[in-house]
Amino acid sequence: MKTKNVNKGSRGFAVTSEKYEPIRKAIITAVPRNKEGVSFKELVASVTRRVPKELFPKPGSVSWYTKVVQLDLEASGQIERVPGVRPQRVRRTS
Repeated sequence: MKTKNVNKGSRGFAVTSEKYEPIRKAIITAVPRNKEGVSFKELVASVTRRVPKELFPKPGSVSWYTKVVQLDLEASGQIERVPGVRPQRVRRTS
């Protein structure tokens, strides 16, 4: 099983592609290109509906993986935080 090291600092996380890919696809589907974006709470709810429940049986694990993959997608420039908005919202860049 292939792993991806996300959040490349000294404290990066190794995430298996088995879990990374479904979360990544769900985030890309859920995050709009419009200027308003989507809140993290809305994003987690949307991702939760889209990923297989058997991959994420523990409560809170979808939220944790969503945040980790969100940060990786931000680092690669695929999504961005909407500037000056609280609570935090994200949108797609391409």
